[in-house]
Amino acid sequence: MEQKQCDLCAGTEFEQIGDRDRHGNSLESVICKACGLVAHGKIPTDEELAHYYATEYRKSYHGELTPSDRRVMRAWKNGERIFRQLQPHIEPDAGVFEVGAGIGCTVKVFELNGHQSTGIEPGEGFQDYSQQRLLTNVVRGDLFEQPRDHSRELVLLVHVIEHFNSPRRALEYIRGMMAENGLFYVECPNIAAPFARRSKMFHYAHIHNFTPSSLKMLAESCGFKLEVQFGSKEDPNLQMLFSCSDSTELNIDPDNFKQTMQVIEQATPVRYHLRPWYVSTRFSKVASYLREHLTAKQFVADVVQECQQFASDHEDEQPAELRAAA
Repeated sequence: MEQKQCDLCAGTEFEQIGDRDRHGNSLESVICKACGLVAHGKIPTDEELAHYYATEYRKSYHGELTPSDRRVMRAWKNGERIFRQLQPHIEPDAGVFEVGAGIGCTVKVFELNGHQSTGIEPGEGFQDYSQQRLLTNVVRGDLFEQPRDHSRELVLLVHVIEHFNSPRRALEYIRGMMAENGLFYVECPNIAAPFARRSKMFHYAHIHNFTPSSLKMLAESCGFKLEVQFGSKEDPNLQMLFSCSDSTELNIDPDNFKQTMQVIEQATPVRYHLRPWYVSTRFSKVASYLREHLTAKQFVADVVQECQQFASDHEDEQPAELRAAA
């Protein structure tokens, strides 16, 4: 198969593992035979991605250009979870910077808890909501426009790394932005977990798909050292906290390809639906969706009020554009 080099290990031998995305559209997915990294067969260009994420991504992936109350509530609770996880590992006044901040909930949660917290988001609708409703310091921007001044104390990459056409280039760039004692938190889907049928695994927006091993290999080869992996290897999302390291050595896990292929080959509809916890999980999800629909509007109203009160109490500290939005 004629193919670009693997972004993780520069390998050139690949095996096709899919030809459709989760919506049935044509999309080739391949796995590197050397390291087991899963990626699109044809990687989108920077220009294609810039247009897609600015105007199309939220509609095609989330079904909305401006976030619904339910989505804001879920994002806010997720931001609170991330803060609770990371709080024991960071300084009380550490500066926080989120790449791909989305609605800006995580940025705002850290800010409300005493951190100087900023972010960038390419999506127009979500970034507008973030700044105008939550009064966050989230601006429209691109990672590769940020200064590499070794000043960032905590960088967050929450469900973003899978969207880069070159995660290696992104992580190497982020490493140049960070203070030597800085921390780097990554969260992304775990393709090694049985979270979906094979026919539903792939999406145009998810250019690369990671296992715990492939994410660790990539980060370590870009100048990071794994400090904590939250949760278990079966969790549908990887949650890893890295520190900065002087080493950029690539240590390939020789078992990752075989183990990843086993997971993908076993992700059949029958196995997926016959999982012991499938029925209880589906029931819990339906119940949670119902609760969200019933409570989201008031929840978001309370969050917006809290953000406005915080902005009022700290008016002199706010950037001019946020004072205008408030």
